Amino acid sequence: MSMLQENDPYMKDMKQVETAALFRQIIRIMEELRQGVKKPYKEVIDVASGDPQKTGMKPLSFVRQILAACLYPQLINDNKLPVDVRQRAQRLLGECPGGSVGSYSATRGMPDIVHRVSEYISRRDGGAWSNPENIYISPGSQWSLANIFQILVNTEASTRTGILTPVPGYNTSILSIKELGAVPVPYYLDEEQGWELHMEELHRALASAKGVCNPVALYIINPGNPSGQVQSRQSIQEVIQFASEKRLFILADEVYQDTVYGEKSEFVSYKRVLAEMGPPFSDTVELASFHSASKGMLGECGLRCGYVELVNLDPAVMKYIYTQFSKDSCAPVLGQIALDVMANPPQPGDPSYPFYIEETQHIRTTLVHNVNRALTAFNSLPGLTCQPGEGGVFVFPRLDLPPRAIQKAKEAGLGPDTFYCVNLLEDAGVFARPGAEYGQKEGTHHIRICIMTPPDIMEELLRRVTSFHTQLMKDFS
Repeated sequence: MSMLQENDPYMKDMKQVETAALFRQIIRIMEELRQGVKKPYKEVIDVASGDPQKTGMKPLSFVRQILAACLYPQLINDNKLPVDVRQRAQRLLGECPGGSVGSYSATRGMPDIVHRVSEYISRRDGGAWSNPENIYISPGSQWSLANIFQILVNTEASTRTGILTPVPGYNTSILSIKELGAVPVPYYLDEEQGWELHMEELHRALASAKGVCNPVALYIINPGNPSGQVQSRQSIQEVIQFASEKRLFILADEVYQDTVYGEKSEFVSYKRVLAEMGPPFSDTVELASFHSASKGMLGECGLRCGYVELVNLDPAVMKYIYTQFSKDSCAPVLGQIALDVMANPPQPGDPSYPFYIEETQHIRTTLVHNVNRALTAFNSLPGLTCQPGEGGVFVFPRLDLPPRAIQKAKEAGLGPDTFYCVNLLEDAGVFARPGAEYGQKEGTHHIRICIMTPPDIMEELLRRVTSFHTQLMKDFS
């Protein structure tokens, strides 16, 4: 046992991440390919993360042009860039301390950008007021979420803190909860009903925590990751009423709000629904909502920038949050600039508007095409079923493997879905993630695949998965 594990009792309870073997494996395979080792494929298709640029999607031109001009201000005088790009870059540089993106900003973010994010939230939410003083820009939304977890968790209490968490759900958030010594209290989404959230399940989960921990918060992912469901307005209202009744703090992870593609689906934020419900809910239910420039249309994962908006928190707690968020320096300034573009894209009449619309529409069309192709392909294969997605950038098909395959996985010391992913990577050169990493009902197995990828790569991915899966089912039948 490592020194860290000896000194931190909660580290002993943390399961080793299921994909550790996969990451070691992909490093080996990539090195073998570089050395010319012969394999059935020439390159690995990496759809393990939600990083669209890693899968081959191109960044938005407007974002990169502004970043380029901010990094190299001489471009502001270059007529090759659209005039609105040059004007925006000049304004943003004027808002940077020292006129440079290499300088620090204020802890909560560049003040002008924070105000524009506040205005963006208000526009998104039908005019509901958004207080800039309650917004913190951070190095990614997960950084903010981890900080709020830290504030919620009482490490000195005799009873451990509990946080209701979705299954399946985002693994990094679950690990953050465990690292603090808190207890993730699982509530299960209904796969057969398109991963719907049922109120009876929330009540069951809360009751299960009795005598185990003290639940203080409810963590929601909407649209779902990895499940892709989008909550209806009615569902959100029911969750808010539940949280109010049980005095739970709501953590709304809404980073995929811009990638909703279901024909009958619409993203509505928790902040908007809470405001529209009126008193007593709108002025008593505590809420933290998260968004990011890493996800959705922008997909600028490497720039590391997101924000959290806090609603109905006690002023004394807000002072503590400021201290908590001030532990580290500001979010990367280039990331803040990307966030500003996300909140304020080109408008009709701007020179960059037509091409910006063309590029974003292409992304949406690609996403819809890919999810439909994946559903058709996976649901046509024996032993694979996939629920229709409504949003996000993943599909989460369910595996129904033959008993011999499950036994083989057990002999290898792997879960069935990890065994599947290990062999999918080795034999077909497709890097996907096992469902065990995100949580799943006992006896079920899944894989997570990112579908935000160019159509030609998606077609090659489906060809490889189909061939591999057919052979695996044949070998173990």
